Amino acid sequence: MKKILGRISSIESMGLLDGPGIRFVAFLQGCKLRCKYCHNPETWDVNGRSQITSPEELIKKISRFKNYFGTDGGVTFSGGEPLLQPEFLLECLKLCKKENIHTCIDTAGVGFGEYDEILDYTDLVILDIKAVDEGEYRELTGHDIKYFNQFLSVTQRKNKKLWLRQVIVPNMNDDREHIVALCEFAKKLKNVEKVELLPYKTIGVHKYRDLNIPYRLDGVPELSEEKLDELNKILKENL
Repeated sequence: MKKILGRISSIESMGLLDGPGIRFVAFLQGCKLRCKYCHNPETWDVNGRSQITSPEELIKKISRFKNYFGTDGGVTFSGGEPLLQPEFLLECLKLCKKENIHTCIDTAGVGFGEYDEILDYTDLVILDIKAVDEGEYRELTGHDIKYFNQFLSVTQRKNKKLWLRQVIVPNMNDDREHIVALCEFAKKLKNVEKVELLPYKTIGVHKYRDLNIPYRLDGVPELSEEKLDELNKILKENL
């Protein structure tokens, strides 16, 4: 039998921002999208610099922190894009469920199209909403929105709990029109527990220089707290 191995870009043992409670976060290597604001370009190449491990080895590490999870915490598989390593992800999810550990995937929804079994073992999906408009989505990511929609349709058929997140970039989507459109999009979906606006940050710009990759948002300022507060008010008014 072929041994399943995965590539892990990094791990965070006591994460507080990637799902409910205290979480072990595994950042998987590889992503098809090339988002203008991505702050982890080192994770794009699925064969890039990373730690190769088996599901069993990873779950062994995770189990050491199980006592910290309590009733709310658990494991989040993020990236990169966790759906680009489906066999490894699925086996990890299965092992987590055997250990009675809450499972979450933080995803942009663009993998290889076979999502049913993965979602059977997933308790929560944190879904990264790049854009709800097809043209804006392509401009931002370089890809067709249909692949995201394929994943979204499976989450709806499986009735999965969803947290929706969207990065807000100055002069790109930081206006009432875009926030209202996001709200209308969210209201059409089942099981949306939370909608979050994430402020654009420039923390990953130095990585582009190190990797000799042009940064396409060069000169764009970070989103201010005041602007984020303003947009959050619009969000609450329209959900």
